[in-house]
Amino acid sequence: MKKGISRFTLILFIIGFMLAVQYNSIQSPEERDTRDIWEIRKELTTEATYHSELLTRIREAQQLAAQYETESAERPERLVEQTIGQLREEIGLDPYTGPGVVITVNPSAEAIAFGFTINPLSPELLVRFVNEMNRFQAKAIEIDGKRLIYSSAIRDINGRTTVNTLPIASAPFEIKIATDSLETTERMIAQIRASGLADDFYIENYELAIAEPVSELTLVGYDQPVAVTHLTEWKEGN
Repeated sequence: MKKGISRFTLILFIIGFMLAVQYNSIQSPEERDTRDIWEIRKELTTEATYHSELLTRIREAQQLAAQYETESAERPERLVEQTIGQLREEIGLDPYTGPGVVITVNPSAEAIAFGFTINPLSPELLVRFVNEMNRFQAKAIEIDGKRLIYSSAIRDINGRTTVNTLPIASAPFEIKIATDSLETTERMIAQIRASGLADDFYIENYELAIAEPVSELTLVGYDQPVAVTHLTEWKEGN
């Protein structure tokens, strides 16, 4: 009798467990991907671009390693100087010259015509703009004569938007964007026009004037001290 009751209890437990699982699946259905085919294609294109950039950087690193192996014994000082120069340019400490475009931020014509108050450009919008330019494969960015590097900050200080702790001028002011090729610059311009960035600036009573792409655009180098953490100077004898 006890054996029969135990089996009956086990069966009831299994049935209850199955009902609980079924109930949970009904209450919490699996999240479905509701994106359309164009959004998926856009994301795939972006991922393919990132993958291509990563492969390019890997090849550059491999070429640099090969240079060190073949030339280090003959002219190590020259190779080190060349590497330092490349790193300074990539980081943004030195001026950069390459294909690019100049975008001028102006007060919107409607805001001027209707006498609207034109507040300083918000740092949130400027940060979003910079992030979008990086996503569009910008190689170097300069805002109102201030070069952006990895440690640059865009903040509101005493009611004014600052870049590298320096306030940007009242509009109009220029944003210079350099890329690795003229084709990339042209594609970037098309992406800017297709995005909602211009509308976002218009909401804040500004408008973007995008110039024609140029094959040579010079951006200034970063001219402030660079804070270095987790690194110490190597001294002979260490």
